[in-house]
Order: sequence, then structure tokens, then C-alpha cells
Amino acid sequence: MTKTPPPLFRIRSFVRRDGRRTVAQERAYKLLWPQYGLQVESGLIEIEQVFARSAPCFLEIGFGSGLSLLALAKAQPEKDFIGVETHKPGVGALFLGMQQENLTNLRVYYQDVIDVLEKAIPAASLDGVQIFFPDPWPKRRHHQRRLIQPAFIQLIVSKLKTGGILYLATDWQDYAKHMLQVLSQEPALKNMAGINQFSERSSHRPILTKFEKRAIRDGRQIWDLAFIRN
Repeated sequence: MTKTPPPLFRIRSFVRRDGRRTVAQERAYKLLWPQYGLQVESGLIEIEQVFARSAPCFLEIGFGSGLSLLALAKAQPEKDFIGVETHKPGVGALFLGMQQENLTNLRVYYQDVIDVLEKAIPAASLDGVQIFFPDPWPKRRHHQRRLIQPAFIQLIVSKLKTGGILYLATDWQDYAKHMLQVLSQEPALKNMAGINQFSERSSHRPILTKFEKRAIRDGRQIWDLAFIRN
């Protein structure tokens, strides 16, 4: 039986930057939120009930503007996706994209992912979790704010099914090494690329986002990781 780890001591790994949504984003948000928005206050969800079908379900943490998640949901309609984001315009942009592409295999939390994982996602319910380009907090004095820490990974593992996969990507080499070390020390996870190895680009990153293009232009390598739950 899977046990959910105790609540995490909270040091926020993000800074809220709630800019304004465009008129189109605001309209899409108001139209789609009642059907596709999820709230932690509603408690543990039943994934099959939420999507009205039985299908593999993946959680994306910090989807930004949502372009990559939209492309993924469109390319893989046989899968369901839950996105978590704290950037209000990003949520609006995702809803606008869902409306334009007529996508129904996406659901959204506009909340801190720790709250979502602890209070809303059932144990051993996810086929995968993906975290692409989390804030690297490059200054050493800020490293404690990095999202990828042992306790957080333990929380994610508790939500993965056996055989579920954790995908990560970053363009900061120092953070990539930190991620590799943290995940390699988690006994419930196995590196799919081999011991101390980074992975090939994940199929769950179907497009080059504006952020990733900028990183490549600035000469930063992209580091991918894929770990499977034993």
C-alpha cells in the first residue's frame, strides 16, 4: 500500500508574477474554467470521473504559457493531462489554446503544486509527471528554493503508479546535476537512461518553446531526465 509522505516544510520555489490576461484569454478562462478548471478545495479527485473515461493520465508542473502542453495534448489524444500553474496569464493562454484547438483531454489547477499533490491527487494514480524548465534559482544562496528536492520527489513518487515515469528538463547544467543526484538517491526510482546518465529528448516535449529557443541561442545545453517508478 502506498503511503503519502508527511506535508512538506514549505519554501516556495516560485514567485508569483500575475500580469494581465488578454481580452481573448480572459474570455476563454471564464468560458472554460467551470468545465476544465480544478480546485484543491474540492479534495481528492477521481481521475476517471474528471475526464469521463479511463485513459493514461499525466501531470505537468509549471506549464508556463502552455504551448508545449497544448501540443502534447493535441498529439496524444488517447492520454489525459492535468496542468498546474501559478502564472495567471499562462492559465488564460492555455484555456485560449484549448478553445482554439477544441481540446478536451486537459484539466487545470491554478494553485501551488504542493497543495495539489498533497490534497487533490490520489496515491498511485498517475502514469507520469513532467517538470520542464523549473526555475533554476542559479544563485547559491537561493538553491534551497529549487523545486527538485528529496522530500518533493518522495511526494511525487507516492502519486505515480508502478511503471509511471518522471520526466525532467533544464537548461542549467548545475541544476541538471542536482536533479540527477536527487532522483538517483530515491530508491523507488530507476534511471531509464542508465546510472548517472541523462536521457534523450522526451517525446513529452513535442515542440521547441520560446524559452527553450532562447536558451539554445544563448549557448545553453538542454538536459533531460527520465526516471521510472519501480
